[in-house]
Amino acid sequence: MTLFHTTLKSNSLLRSCLSSKHLRQWKFFGGSLTINSEQGSSTIYALSSGQGKCGVAVVRVSGFEALKALQKMTNLSNPKSKTTFLRKIHDPETGEIIDKGLCLWFPGPKSFTGEDTVEFQVHGGSAILSSLMTALAKLGFRPAEPGEFTRRSFYNNKLDLTEIEGLADLIHAETEQQRKQALLQASGVHRELYENWRHTLMKNIAHLEAYIDFSEEENIESDVLVNCNDNLRELVEKLENYLTDGRRGEILRSGVKTVILGKPNVGKSSLLNSLVRRDAAIVTSVAGTTRDIVELTSNISGYPVLLADTAGLANNSKDFIEQEGIRRARVYAINADFIILVVDAVEFVKSQKSIVNYIHDYMKNLELNDLINNEREVKNYIIVMNKLDLIDSKMKNFFLKTLHENNIIGISCVKKEGFSNLLDAMTKCFVKICGNPSRENPTISQTRHRIHLTNCLNCLKNYFKLMSNDNHDIVIATEEIRQAMKELGKVTGHVSNEQILDIIFKDFCIGK
Repeated sequence: MTLFHTTLKSNSLLRSCLSSKHLRQWKFFGGSLTINSEQGSSTIYALSSGQGKCGVAVVRVSGFEALKALQKMTNLSNPKSKTTFLRKIHDPETGEIIDKGLCLWFPGPKSFTGEDTVEFQVHGGSAILSSLMTALAKLGFRPAEPGEFTRRSFYNNKLDLTEIEGLADLIHAETEQQRKQALLQASGVHRELYENWRHTLMKNIAHLEAYIDFSEEENIESDVLVNCNDNLRELVEKLENYLTDGRRGEILRSGVKTVILGKPNVGKSSLLNSLVRRDAAIVTSVAGTTRDIVELTSNISGYPVLLADTAGLANNSKDFIEQEGIRRARVYAINADFIILVVDAVEFVKSQKSIVNYIHDYMKNLELNDLINNEREVKNYIIVMNKLDLIDSKMKNFFLKTLHENNIIGISCVKKEGFSNLLDAMTKCFVKICGNPSRENPTISQTRHRIHLTNCLNCLKNYFKLMSNDNHDIVIATEEIRQAMKELGKVTGHVSNEQILDIIFKDFCIGK
């Protein structure tokens, strides 16, 4: 079967034959013919830069009549492609000058949307933008919906869904590591990986179908089934390794869920305030001040962190509210990605125990051993000993050496001492939890991707399960491979529906 992907862009005769209310899409083996009558018949515009007063604002126009905007508003009859023009911009009806700015012309398909595209870079005053939008409306254009420029790019095969989701994450990235991960995804590293896997499935389906149709006629190699199974086993191994990544990309995208635990009055709220660099949590000398979860976000070494201060863990509390706070702290810790366990340095010195025994008893008393080392996983955690400022200065150096030898971080929230060591230790843990995004090792950043990839893997396993039966039907087994390829197609958009697209584009801003 011939593989092709073509998109109707500017054929007015075909457009006129289609209903303007429906998107008609035909899917083929390995490709699709997409005809979007509503999008193809309308030219859209929107402010693509930030809202509010600014020095320069960018207004984007896309559609088969986009050139009209230059012709009617700047008197550029035959502009050169991908060239910047400094022009006076006029109202198309009154001829009144709106502003003087830069105009850019990108004829399709070599544009972001794949359609004819014009950009106006004008001064960012609200009156200028209002007049410019009104002028574009007079030409018969309509305002773009949220994400419509990117949606058209998808329909015109300029971007796949993984690149689009990466683009959305890039816009919303708040830390350096989030930016790196999103940029890699937007640049197509996931698309390349998944397309290679999909091509492998496609190739093996073709070989299996040939084996089914022609094996008895002896016009096909005898080892074709063995080779296909070897290829598919190799893909199963790749998928299994890829999916056992500890959700690094998803955690980096949403933030490392970090909980601060410890006994009452050990300095948990003070530590939270120090890490977020503001007085966010109430700090008093009264034990049990914090009753509920206090969540704040922070950027630590480029990693997004969701910090949670919790009620002090105590087994002998008679206060019902404090008991509920402790219960919530434990529930939160179960689902956390990272735990900071805070210990009081003064209490340790008073105990006269070895540091190993004290920490063991401390964790046992707070019932944290099962929480940190349960059957499902070993939690990433560090131990922080607070209140160094209250330790005798003569024994402080020996004290710090002892902590260092036992991988415990000594700090003073009052004197802001030891925080460089704490941040270094946290960063090492975050690198382990989130990884370091790279082109060579792209990570799964979306739950949607993980679901479809898991389904793909299960289909491949079903294939081998069916083939292991003595009386197996290779036709039925091959259908599992076809379903696996369909699941991969759902990740990139080769097999899609409007519900999936609506979910992806719902958070896009107008103008993108």
